[in-house]
Amino acid sequence: MLIKMLLLIIFFGSMVAVGLYSRRHAGSVNDFVLGGRGVGPWLTAFAYGTSYFSAVVFVGYAGQFGWKYGLSATWIGLGNAIIGSLLAWVILGRRTRIMTNHLKAATMPDYFGKRYDSNALRIAASAIAFVFLIPYTASLYNGLSRLFGMAFDIPYVACVIIMATLTGVYVILGGYMATAINDFIQGIIMLGGIVTVIAAVLNNNGGFLNAVQELSKFASDVPVTEGQPGAFASFFGPDPLNLLGVIILTSLGTWGLPQMVHKFYTIKNEKAVQTGTIISTLFAIVISGGCYFLGGFARLYDTSAIYKPDGTVAFDAIIPAMLSTLPDLLIGIVVVLVLSASMSTLSSLVLTSSSTLTLDFIKGSLVKDMEEKTQLFVMRVLIVFFIVISVVLALNPPTFIAQLMGISWGALAGAFLAPFLYGLYWKKVTRASVWVSFAAGVGITVVNMFVPMFNSPINAGAAAMIAGLILVPIVSLLTPKMDQKQVDTLFECYEETAVVHKKVALPEQEND
Repeated sequence: MLIKMLLLIIFFGSMVAVGLYSRRHAGSVNDFVLGGRGVGPWLTAFAYGTSYFSAVVFVGYAGQFGWKYGLSATWIGLGNAIIGSLLAWVILGRRTRIMTNHLKAATMPDYFGKRYDSNALRIAASAIAFVFLIPYTASLYNGLSRLFGMAFDIPYVACVIIMATLTGVYVILGGYMATAINDFIQGIIMLGGIVTVIAAVLNNNGGFLNAVQELSKFASDVPVTEGQPGAFASFFGPDPLNLLGVIILTSLGTWGLPQMVHKFYTIKNEKAVQTGTIISTLFAIVISGGCYFLGGFARLYDTSAIYKPDGTVAFDAIIPAMLSTLPDLLIGIVVVLVLSASMSTLSSLVLTSSSTLTLDFIKGSLVKDMEEKTQLFVMRVLIVFFIVISVVLALNPPTFIAQLMGISWGALAGAFLAPFLYGLYWKKVTRASVWVSFAAGVGITVVNMFVPMFNSPINAGAAAMIAGLILVPIVSLLTPKMDQKQVDTLFECYEETAVVHKKVALPEQEND
């Protein structure tokens, strides 16, 4: 217990110290929200990765999808690395940085308002972000309750309040730069922790080969392959189609999440984009691939400890059941790992929520002229407000708390992904198509909550994203176009000449 408490004290102390150090980088709105658009590749890549993977992934999703799909759940982690990290950086990174800097846009709703010249779109996007980021924030605490109960016998209430308070302190003090530096520290903890945990769990099961052999003895209980032996140790698992839906939502979904895309607004230069792409992809392979690979052995822990009183499996209990057999030092490392994952995502979410509500809703709409100092003060107050709401939701969770992440991701990515992506590349996107995407993303997700059309929020979210990608170009071709001169002016930022070294780009002609 002493070792575990020392690890927590050191961890929490370093987070607050970083907040105090970063105060000098939070003197203006640009610095507080965007880090002055001068954040390097390592900090940006780790900020992207740690915001991506939280306790919901490590405890909830890894256990749930590992139980359902066995070792094939590892494909989710690889999809996160290739689609959610590598392709996101390649396709969105550079163009997002150029366009948002050209538009002077600090948030995703701000981008929609300026890219499509519509204050109504900016307010609507702000409302969608506010409504669906809050439940996502609340869901982060859910994965911590069982781990803290197992490791420290600390009440869940105390755990939630401590975590929320410390996150609030360093975000309020240092803004985005404090978040980015702490994300880097937390990312290193996550990398070391997941490798150590996987090695320990496999060792407890007689090594990798023996663990796979034991896993192959379980027969599938999924309707598609019911009764099939070895399905949980197979390449594509017992239910490939639903597995694909999970991969789409958890991988492609990041392209439309405000707190994820925001990282591209802040990156420093071309070299930072190139280096950050590599770092972010490798980080995702280790963290996400490792989490889902670990969860793939869930069936080996089929004991009474993971079942609810009604006989159904409590997915959030599977990973803690795996870890309960580890030595105290390793359990302490795991708790710090999960805290790191949760606090990094929480800090990103509350900063995104407060800046969106301040800059995109209050400023210009409710308060016409707001001084910079006032904007900073309001954002800090709203950070406290968002954290308090998330704590209240986490302490009195609705019945669907376990589904909150899927619902939030589905609505946000379904609404924002298509108009954001097409808006960076295609001049002919219309305002009407953006409204249709907003309506489809939120509509499909919300309707599915009350009138199930899909068998899970995950599949509903994947459908919402695909719907947006199809509807935006179709509606854009059928509805009134934006002013061509105005759009051409927006896209001029991509045509500006930049002098670069030959190692970055070869010249068209060279002297012999």
